[in-house]
Amino acid sequence: MAQWVVTIPAERWATERLFHHDTLTVAGSAGVRPAAGDDVLLVADGAKPAVVALGVVAGQDAGQRGAHGVPEVEVAYTRRSFDDPVPVAGLDLGATVAELDAVVFRRFADRLVRDQDKQTWLVSLDLPIEATSPADAVRQFWSYVLELGPAELPTFVSPSGDELAMQAFVLGEEANLDPEEDEDD
Repeated sequence: MAQWVVTIPAERWATERLFHHDTLTVAGSAGVRPAAGDDVLLVADGAKPAVVALGVVAGQDAGQRGAHGVPEVEVAYTRRSFDDPVPVAGLDLGATVAELDAVVFRRFADRLVRDQDKQTWLVSLDLPIEATSPADAVRQFWSYVLELGPAELPTFVSPSGDELAMQAFVLGEEANLDPEEDEDD
């Protein structure tokens, strides 16, 4: 079984970290053929590339070609560390998909945060909506959510039972929505 490093393009990473997916499909690299079951180190591309997850190759269909004319590689997530990524110092990221030495793979994989126990969170999105009926308000709500999305709509999250610990998130990152604190800057 081989080990691979797969780079998630910056544009794809921006959406990947906002939505929960079981798999990730990326364009492969010419001449590189990972096999189903091979281990994968997933690296988010950007200003500060970092290891964000582990996975296994779910498949690579030679007939399925991406925009670059090379086969796409489907990776099934096995561990995510989106909120605590590992810097990629010393890792060659010259290709989208590249084979990786087992020792190097293990060095980075061991540094990723282990899966933690799940807890219940309360997540809300509150919008004041003027409408003619409750059903109309719901339709407008979903239209706003689709139109504005996570870039413009703050989502509020708190641990169940500790609503006073509520935090606001925009684009998947904690955001300060206190206008008084903004005036002090």
